[in-house]
Amino acid sequence: MDIKIERLSDAELKKMGVFSWPIWEKEVSRFDWQYDSQEQCYFLNGKVTVETRDGRSVTFGKGDFVTFPKGLACTWDVKEPVKKHYNFK
Repeated sequence: MDIKIERLSDAELKKMGVFSWPIWEKEVSRFDWQYDSQEQCYFLNGKVTVETRDGRSVTFGKGDFVTFPKGLACTWDVKEPVKKHYNFK
């Protein structure tokens, strides 16, 4: 299960309706998370390292469009406060 990180243009983000998606914010913290459905999100601010159960880690932040697969179990390590638009499929 791979976490997909992309850099999309403003035109692509607008076409997908990203800027009308709800916003989620989180302070610097560390917590476990499980995805019951696919999540797509666009990071307005912040920096996060996500560690998967198989030992891989991925870092992303401001300007990244990230897709988390359904069924992913991981640990979020929020390095800088996060503000993101999100959408569950």
